[in-house]
Amino acid sequence: MAKPSIGIIGGSGLYSMPGFTAHQECALQTPWGAPSDAYVVGRLSGREVAFLSRHGRGHRISPSELNFRANIHGFKQLGVERILSLSAVGSLKQEHRPMDFVIPDQFVDRTHGRASTFFGEGLVAHISFAHPVCSQLASVAEAACREAGVNAKSGGTYLCMEGPAFSTLAESRLYRSWGMDVIGMTNLQEAKLAREAEICYTTIAMVTDYDCWHEDHDAVTVEQIIAVLNKNAENACRVIEAAVRAMPEERECKCGSALAHALITDRKAIPEATHKKLELLVGKYL
Repeated sequence: MAKPSIGIIGGSGLYSMPGFTAHQECALQTPWGAPSDAYVVGRLSGREVAFLSRHGRGHRISPSELNFRANIHGFKQLGVERILSLSAVGSLKQEHRPMDFVIPDQFVDRTHGRASTFFGEGLVAHISFAHPVCSQLASVAEAACREAGVNAKSGGTYLCMEGPAFSTLAESRLYRSWGMDVIGMTNLQEAKLAREAEICYTTIAMVTDYDCWHEDHDAVTVEQIIAVLNKNAENACRVIEAAVRAMPEERECKCGSALAHALITDRKAIPEATHKKLELLVGKYL
Protein backbone atom coordinates (compact mmCIF):
# COMPACT_ATOMS: atom_id res chain seq x y z
CA MET A 1 0.00 0.00 0.00
CA ALA A 2 1.34 3.42 -0.97
CA LYS A 3 2.00 5.88 1.83
CA PRO A 4 -0.63 8.66 1.88
CA SER A 5 0.60 12.12 2.86
CA ILE A 6 -2.83 13.79 2.89
CA GLY A 7 -5.66 12.87 5.24
CA ILE A 8 -9.33 13.79 4.88
CA ILE A 9 -11.85 13.61 7.69
CA GLY A 10 -15.43 13.50 6.46
CA GLY A 11 -18.00 14.97 8.82
CA SER A 12 -21.78 14.75 8.98
CA GLY A 13 -23.17 14.00 5.53
CA LEU A 14 -19.81 12.97 4.06
CA TYR A 15 -19.16 9.28 4.68
CA SER A 16 -17.18 8.51 1.52
CA MET A 17 -15.07 10.40 -0.99
CA PRO A 18 -16.01 10.04 -4.68
CA GLY A 19 -13.19 10.09 -7.18
CA PHE A 20 -10.84 7.71 -5.36
CA THR A 21 -8.97 5.27 -7.59
CA ALA A 22 -7.04 2.14 -6.66
CA HIS A 23 -8.46 2.45 -3.19
CA GLN A 24 -8.38 -0.10 -0.38
CA GLU A 25 -9.69 -0.16 3.16
CA CYS A 26 -7.24 -0.20 6.03
CA ALA A 27 -8.56 -1.16 9.47
CA LEU A 28 -6.10 -0.05 12.16
CA GLN A 29 -5.61 -0.49 15.87
CA THR A 30 -3.85 2.17 17.94
CA PRO A 31 -2.63 2.38 21.54
CA TRP A 32 -5.95 4.16 22.20
CA GLY A 33 -8.16 1.59 20.51
CA ALA A 34 -9.89 1.57 17.15
CA PRO A 35 -10.62 4.64 15.01
CA SER A 36 -14.15 5.52 13.94
CA ASP A 37 -13.98 3.35 10.83
CA ALA A 38 -11.54 1.81 8.39
CA TYR A 39 -9.40 4.33 6.52
CA VAL A 40 -9.95 4.35 2.77
CA VAL A 41 -6.55 4.79 1.12
CA GLY A 42 -6.15 5.51 -2.57
CA ARG A 43 -5.39 8.14 -5.19
CA LEU A 44 -7.27 11.40 -5.60
CA SER A 45 -6.23 14.15 -8.02
CA GLY A 46 -2.98 12.25 -8.59
CA ARG A 47 -1.99 12.12 -4.89
CA GLU A 48 -2.05 9.40 -2.26
CA VAL A 49 -4.82 10.18 0.21
CA ALA A 50 -6.41 8.56 3.27
CA PHE A 51 -10.09 9.20 4.06
CA LEU A 52 -11.82 8.61 7.40
CA SER A 53 -15.51 8.97 8.17
CA ARG A 54 -15.50 10.78 11.52
CA HIS A 55 -18.80 9.36 12.76
CA GLY A 56 -18.42 6.03 10.97
CA ARG A 57 -20.34 5.03 7.89
CA GLY A 58 -24.02 5.15 8.75
CA HIS A 59 -23.29 7.92 11.28
CA ARG A 60 -23.07 5.62 14.30
CA ILE A 61 -20.87 7.60 16.70
CA SER A 62 -21.98 10.65 18.68
CA PRO A 63 -19.56 13.61 19.00
CA SER A 64 -19.02 12.86 22.70
CA GLU A 65 -18.23 9.22 21.92
CA LEU A 66 -15.59 9.86 19.27
CA ASN A 67 -12.16 8.33 19.87
CA PHE A 68 -10.24 11.40 18.70
CA ARG A 69 -6.86 10.02 19.77
CA ALA A 70 -7.31 6.82 17.77
CA ASN A 71 -8.50 8.76 14.71
CA ILE A 72 -5.49 11.09 14.63
CA HIS A 73 -2.96 8.43 15.63
CA GLY A 74 -4.26 6.23 12.82
CA PHE A 75 -3.45 8.95 10.31
CA LYS A 76 0.03 9.21 11.83
CA GLN A 77 0.50 5.45 11.47
CA LEU A 78 -0.35 5.72 7.79
CA GLY A 79 2.24 8.47 7.28
CA VAL A 80 -0.17 11.37 6.82
CA GLU A 81 1.39 14.84 7.20
CA ARG A 82 -1.66 17.03 6.48
CA ILE A 83 -5.33 16.72 7.45
CA LEU A 84 -8.24 18.51 5.80
CA SER A 85 -11.16 18.20 8.21
CA LEU A 86 -14.70 18.73 6.92
CA SER A 87 -17.26 19.67 9.55
CA ALA A 88 -20.94 20.62 9.50
CA VAL A 89 -21.54 23.75 11.57
CA GLY A 90 -24.19 26.24 12.56
CA SER A 91 -23.66 29.93 11.85
CA LEU A 92 -23.43 32.52 14.61
CA LYS A 93 -23.18 35.49 12.24
CA GLN A 94 -25.58 36.74 9.59
CA GLU A 95 -22.74 36.90 7.07
CA HIS A 96 -22.13 33.14 7.19
CA ARG A 97 -25.08 31.80 5.26
CA PRO A 98 -26.24 28.21 4.86
CA MET A 99 -24.19 26.57 2.07
CA ASP A 100 -21.22 28.90 2.78
CA PHE A 101 -17.90 27.43 3.90
CA VAL A 102 -15.78 28.98 6.65
CA ILE A 103 -12.10 28.20 7.22
CA PRO A 104 -11.60 29.22 10.87
CA ASP A 105 -8.23 30.12 12.31
CA GLN A 106 -9.24 29.98 15.99
CA PHE A 107 -11.15 27.70 18.38
CA VAL A 108 -12.94 28.09 21.71
CA ASP A 109 -13.56 24.93 23.75
CA ARG A 110 -16.92 24.41 25.46
CA THR A 111 -16.67 20.62 25.75
CA HIS A 112 -16.47 18.74 29.03
CA GLY A 113 -13.78 16.22 29.92
CA ARG A 114 -12.95 14.98 26.46
CA ALA A 115 -9.54 13.38 25.92
CA SER A 116 -7.58 15.89 23.86
CA THR A 117 -3.95 14.94 24.45
CA PHE A 118 -1.77 11.92 23.79
CA PHE A 119 0.41 12.77 26.77
CA GLY A 120 0.29 11.85 30.44
CA GLU A 121 1.22 8.62 32.22
CA GLY A 122 4.67 9.96 33.06
CA LEU A 123 5.42 12.08 29.99
CA VAL A 124 4.29 15.73 29.99
CA ALA A 125 4.20 17.92 26.88
CA HIS A 126 2.97 21.48 26.41
CA ILE A 127 2.49 22.35 22.75
CA SER A 128 2.11 25.89 21.42
CA PHE A 129 -1.52 26.34 20.38
CA ALA A 130 -1.93 30.09 19.99
CA HIS A 131 -2.45 29.53 16.28
CA PRO A 132 -4.25 26.17 16.14
CA VAL A 133 -4.63 25.95 12.36
CA CYS A 134 -1.86 25.46 9.80
CA SER A 135 -1.85 28.70 7.82
CA GLN A 136 -0.28 27.09 4.74
CA LEU A 137 -2.97 24.40 4.64
CA ALA A 138 -5.74 26.93 5.30
CA SER A 139 -4.56 28.98 2.33
CA VAL A 140 -4.72 25.91 0.10
CA ALA A 141 -8.27 25.21 1.32
CA GLU A 142 -9.38 28.78 0.69
CA ALA A 143 -8.00 28.75 -2.85
CA ALA A 144 -9.69 25.39 -3.48
CA CYS A 145 -13.05 26.85 -2.42
CA ARG A 146 -12.63 29.65 -4.93
CA GLU A 147 -11.71 27.20 -7.68
CA ALA A 148 -14.75 25.04 -6.86
CA GLY A 149 -17.07 28.05 -6.92
CA VAL A 150 -17.97 27.79 -3.24
CA ASN A 151 -18.50 30.97 -1.23
CA ALA A 152 -15.94 30.80 1.56
CA LYS A 153 -14.53 33.04 4.28
CA SER A 154 -11.01 32.61 5.60
CA GLY A 155 -10.60 33.28 9.32
CA GLY A 156 -12.98 33.33 12.26
CA THR A 157 -13.58 31.32 15.41
CA TYR A 158 -15.12 27.85 15.68
CA LEU A 159 -16.83 27.29 19.03
CA CYS A 160 -16.71 23.60 19.92
CA MET A 161 -19.67 22.60 22.10
CA GLU A 162 -20.32 19.28 23.80
CA GLY A 163 -23.65 18.29 22.26
CA PRO A 164 -25.30 16.16 21.13
CA ALA A 165 -28.21 18.55 21.76
CA PHE A 166 -28.04 21.86 19.93
CA SER A 167 -27.60 25.13 21.85
CA THR A 168 -30.19 26.79 24.05
CA LEU A 169 -31.23 30.23 22.88
CA ALA A 170 -29.36 31.79 25.81
CA GLU A 171 -26.16 29.93 24.88
CA SER A 172 -26.47 30.90 21.24
CA ARG A 173 -26.88 34.57 22.15
CA LEU A 174 -23.92 34.32 24.55
CA TYR A 175 -21.65 32.89 21.86
CA ARG A 176 -22.70 35.64 19.47
CA SER A 177 -21.84 38.24 22.11
CA TRP A 178 -18.36 36.68 22.28
CA GLY A 179 -17.89 37.21 18.55
CA MET A 180 -17.88 33.53 17.61
CA ASP A 181 -18.39 32.71 13.93
CA VAL A 182 -19.56 29.10 13.74
CA ILE A 183 -20.49 26.35 16.17
CA GLY A 184 -19.77 22.62 15.93
CA MET A 185 -19.10 19.60 18.12
CA THR A 186 -15.85 17.96 16.99
CA ASN A 187 -12.92 19.95 15.65
CA LEU A 188 -11.15 21.37 18.69
CA GLN A 189 -9.94 17.96 19.87
CA GLU A 190 -8.81 17.03 16.36
CA ALA A 191 -6.81 20.24 16.04
CA LYS A 192 -5.02 19.74 19.38
CA LEU A 193 -4.16 16.13 18.71
CA ALA A 194 -3.00 16.84 15.16
CA ARG A 195 -0.63 19.47 16.53
CA GLU A 196 0.74 16.98 19.08
CA ALA A 197 1.16 14.46 16.26
CA GLU A 198 3.00 17.14 14.22
CA ILE A 199 0.39 16.92 11.46
CA CYS A 200 -0.81 20.06 9.67
CA TYR A 201 -4.53 20.59 10.26
CA THR A 202 -7.26 22.86 8.99
CA THR A 203 -11.03 22.85 9.27
CA ILE A 204 -13.36 23.40 6.36
CA ALA A 205 -16.57 24.30 8.18
CA MET A 206 -19.70 23.77 6.08
CA VAL A 207 -22.61 25.93 7.25
CA THR A 208 -25.90 24.04 7.39
CA ASP A 209 -28.07 26.61 9.18
CA TYR A 210 -28.10 29.65 11.39
CA ASP A 211 -27.96 28.62 15.05
CA CYS A 212 -31.12 29.13 17.08
CA TRP A 213 -30.41 32.86 17.68
CA HIS A 214 -31.85 33.47 14.23
CA GLU A 215 -35.63 33.84 14.26
CA ASP A 216 -35.97 31.72 11.11
CA HIS A 217 -33.81 28.91 12.51
CA ASP A 218 -34.91 28.69 16.15
CA ALA A 219 -36.48 25.25 15.67
CA VAL A 220 -34.35 23.73 12.92
CA THR A 221 -34.82 19.98 12.53
CA VAL A 222 -32.37 17.22 11.67
CA GLU A 223 -34.31 16.64 8.44
CA GLN A 224 -33.77 20.24 7.36
CA ILE A 225 -30.08 20.07 8.20
CA ILE A 226 -29.64 16.80 6.28
CA ALA A 227 -31.07 18.42 3.15
CA VAL A 228 -28.34 21.08 3.32
CA LEU A 229 -25.71 18.49 4.29
CA ASN A 230 -26.30 16.61 1.06
CA LYS A 231 -25.80 19.76 -1.01
CA ASN A 232 -22.74 20.71 1.05
CA ALA A 233 -21.26 17.25 0.50
CA GLU A 234 -21.26 17.79 -3.27
CA ASN A 235 -19.44 21.10 -2.82
CA ALA A 236 -17.03 19.55 -0.32
CA CYS A 237 -15.96 16.86 -2.76
CA ARG A 238 -15.11 19.48 -5.39
CA VAL A 239 -13.18 21.53 -2.83
CA ILE A 240 -11.20 18.53 -1.60
CA GLU A 241 -10.26 17.48 -5.12
CA ALA A 242 -9.03 21.01 -5.88
CA ALA A 243 -7.13 21.21 -2.58
CA VAL A 244 -5.40 17.87 -3.07
CA ARG A 245 -4.49 18.77 -6.64
CA ALA A 246 -2.91 22.08 -5.53
CA MET A 247 -1.22 20.77 -2.38
CA PRO A 248 2.50 21.73 -2.25
CA GLU A 249 4.87 18.81 -1.96
CA GLU A 250 6.85 20.39 0.87
CA ARG A 251 5.56 21.76 4.15
CA GLU A 252 6.70 25.32 4.83
CA CYS A 253 5.15 25.57 8.31
CA LYS A 254 6.35 24.62 11.80
CA CYS A 255 3.71 21.93 12.37
CA GLY A 256 6.22 19.16 11.70
CA SER A 257 8.35 20.18 14.68
CA ALA A 258 5.60 21.07 17.16
CA LEU A 259 7.07 18.79 19.86
CA ALA A 260 10.66 19.98 19.50
CA HIS A 261 10.40 22.23 22.58
CA ALA A 262 7.23 20.80 24.15
CA LEU A 263 8.54 17.81 26.12
CA ILE A 264 9.24 18.91 29.68
CA THR A 265 9.74 15.58 31.48
CA ASP A 266 13.24 14.44 32.39
CA ARG A 267 14.03 11.77 29.80
CA LYS A 268 15.32 9.42 32.50
CA ALA A 269 11.99 9.65 34.34
CA ILE A 270 9.78 8.54 31.44
CA PRO A 271 8.26 5.09 32.14
CA GLU A 272 9.23 2.49 29.58
CA ALA A 273 5.58 1.62 28.85
CA THR A 274 4.78 5.26 28.10
CA HIS A 275 7.89 5.62 25.96
CA LYS A 276 6.76 2.62 23.93
CA LYS A 277 3.16 3.83 23.69
CA LEU A 278 4.25 7.23 22.35
CA GLU A 279 7.19 6.05 20.23
CA LEU A 280 5.58 7.04 16.95
CA LEU A 281 5.07 10.60 18.19
CA VAL A 282 8.20 11.28 20.24
CA GLY A 283 10.76 8.71 19.16
CA LYS A 284 12.82 11.21 17.17
CA TYR A 285 13.16 13.41 20.28
CA LEU A 286 14.05 10.65 22.72
